[in-house]
Amino acid sequence: MATRTDTQSPALHLADTHDVIRVHGARENNLKDVSIEIPKRRLTVFTGVSGSGKSSLVFSTIAAESQRLINETYSAFVQGFMPTLARPEVDVLDGLTTVITVDQQRMGGDPRSTVGTATDANAMLRILFSRLGQPHIGPPGAYAFNVPSVRASGAITVERGAKKAVKATFNRTGGMCPRCEGRGTVSDLDLTQLYDDTKSLSEGAVTIPGYGTDGWNMRLYKESGLLDPDKPIRTYTKRELHDFLHHEPTRMKIAGINMTYEGLVPRVQKSMLSKDREAMQPHIREFVDRAVTFTTCPECDGTRLSEGARSSKIEGISIADACAMQISDLADWVRGLEEPSVAPLLAALRQTLDSFGEIGLGYLSLDRPSGTLSGGEAQRVKMIRHLGSSLTDVTYVFDEPTTGLHPHDIQRMNDLLLRLRDKGNTVLVVEHKPETIAIADHVVDLGPGAGTAGGSVCFEGTVEALRGAGTVTGRHFDDRAALKEKPRTPTGTLEIRGATTHNLQGVDVDIPLGVLAVVTGVAGSGKSSLVHGSLVKSRGAAGEGVVSVDQGPIRGSRRSNPATYTGLLDPIRKAFAKANGVKPALFSSNSEGACPTCNGAGVVYTDLAMMAGVASTCEECEGRRFQASVLEFRLGGRDISEVLAMPVTEAAAFFGEGEARTPAAHRILERLADVGLGYLTIGQPLTTLSGGERQRLKLATHMADKGGVYVLDEPTAGLHLADVEQLLGLLDRLVDSGKSVIVVEHHQAVMAHADWIIDLGPGAGHDGGRIVFEGTPADLVAARSTLTGEHLAAYVGR
Repeated sequence: MATRTDTQSPALHLADTHDVIRVHGARENNLKDVSIEIPKRRLTVFTGVSGSGKSSLVFSTIAAESQRLINETYSAFVQGFMPTLARPEVDVLDGLTTVITVDQQRMGGDPRSTVGTATDANAMLRILFSRLGQPHIGPPGAYAFNVPSVRASGAITVERGAKKAVKATFNRTGGMCPRCEGRGTVSDLDLTQLYDDTKSLSEGAVTIPGYGTDGWNMRLYKESGLLDPDKPIRTYTKRELHDFLHHEPTRMKIAGINMTYEGLVPRVQKSMLSKDREAMQPHIREFVDRAVTFTTCPECDGTRLSEGARSSKIEGISIADACAMQISDLADWVRGLEEPSVAPLLAALRQTLDSFGEIGLGYLSLDRPSGTLSGGEAQRVKMIRHLGSSLTDVTYVFDEPTTGLHPHDIQRMNDLLLRLRDKGNTVLVVEHKPETIAIADHVVDLGPGAGTAGGSVCFEGTVEALRGAGTVTGRHFDDRAALKEKPRTPTGTLEIRGATTHNLQGVDVDIPLGVLAVVTGVAGSGKSSLVHGSLVKSRGAAGEGVVSVDQGPIRGSRRSNPATYTGLLDPIRKAFAKANGVKPALFSSNSEGACPTCNGAGVVYTDLAMMAGVASTCEECEGRRFQASVLEFRLGGRDISEVLAMPVTEAAAFFGEGEARTPAAHRILERLADVGLGYLTIGQPLTTLSGGERQRLKLATHMADKGGVYVLDEPTAGLHLADVEQLLGLLDRLVDSGKSVIVVEHHQAVMAHADWIIDLGPGAGHDGGRIVFEGTPADLVAARSTLTGEHLAAYVGR
């Protein structure tokens, strides 16, 4: 039974839909008929253990329905180009306003996307230089590396459905470097990685992923009429080799279908090299890493801009120089500009640049590629766009906005959340950090457990009422880890000498082995540069058994699940095959055993053209994903679909003893339970997992690696207060088993539990990059000589 406490003034009546968002009967994912009223124009924080249903309620129900309703306001034609959104599983949603979601999805997808283009900063700088830059070279587009630097005029014909063709003229000039096309780098292709010149096209000479001998890509080359498909490439004439590698785009019909033929090199450049590396499929990324060499563009020196754009300056500074500055320095430079004709523009630019500093991102530069930002950094960059927004009475939804923030920066984040609320907006925050929960006007605690054990509202009310509510969050809200009384003695050291990665300033440091070492410092101080840029790269290359679990996203389709990702499915399939005397492939929903109707997806996706598509449970297999004949085979009395529906803890017991005993599967399941994922079903789609669940799944997978040194990057991300204690126990077990564990972390509980702390700073960017403390947590607290020391002392009550 939920404890409900009215936190608002008497003027706020929760029954009035003008003042509340009313959710009734929410059943998305693991939600159990949740009914709740959320006060508008207040800051509401949603808490609960990982997997309790927070994201299902806030993102998959409230935010998703708001977005779906907004999409329906567009014309059917426009909706045809938009992603299809199904209505969430909920009976009633009243009082919704426009939702702006600020999540931790990494930015990228386009190599031309930067911190500056992702905010309004670049646009304002371009206008500034077009007004004040000398020599004057043109409008704002002349300073844009995303606008081609060519002058042209003429007419183009635009076909718009069945409507009459429209003629339009264009005359444009831009600041794009013509050599690298605004990317800042140029690429050289290793032709030996594209094809085997001893073979013909028919023999599979092309070795690029997706260019199999029977696919459309290869049919285009074999049936173009320009090449002899049975002739080895090494015997091509000069003309044939040009047509094969560099032929200009030409329209032709292949098997009655209109297609565009062009040389292999430009085709690869357009289809693969124009995409962000992180957005590529793993096998494509592996090919690109093998076949392509990227170097800084010699013409623009990596600035992405044309010579003309670089020549125009304000007080000796070009727009390329401005974008390369640390944003905190750029803000100081802009403050020094005084020109009445652009005073409003300068004021707006100053406000935007200052926002970066307020949110703890002053160490970035505007030319930093957005794809290189961490999830937490990406979320804060997105937040910049909204801080100066004129919109009011909208609903902002945040996903753990304190991720990646030092305790020193969390207060600044809290201030920004309160500013958004005070402008008359509704702010909904999914969060675990007690510092942010403490500023909430209203708290909604979900649980009581995770997965099937969660999905209910356990508490609603004030922060003070939460402390005495008896829920898991309430009981652990004021938890404080004690300083370790007897730190372990190191068994050796890893030496780093003269580290200069990114902002590191010739760092010399000895990282102790055989202990739990924690690397701390404010965001941008150089922690990841030291650990991942200097330690992992150098020691990993030397073969010293360094296992790195970083914050890179888990890639997987809606068919991927914990069983496929961890390799658990392989021993399970083999066990089923051996018990029944059949092929292992029958027990994969992605292979021979898949239901033919839904192709092993368990649901059938129906495209309704201009309307939203619908996903419905497959009637043939009833969502079980396998052919009926496959489900007749059993292991330990269970069929394969029943096994994949088991939670990790149940599956561990199932494969640990009796007829189904499978040691290889049992070992993987034990590791999943060790990292706190015992409640997950092993066949649950990866797309339904929270950020914290995905990171722990990754950690469980790497625990099988043979390495003496484990490097973890903020393992508390997404962890509830109650789960941090379990994580500390896991780290202790790793160290006690003979491993060395190095953790990059901001959480004070992990700092207090460490055997050794290395603190970087004192600030961020060029104000950081130095070691400001090395020693035990007790010594750090006693010295109080750094920001980390001050916050840790306050945390442990010293």
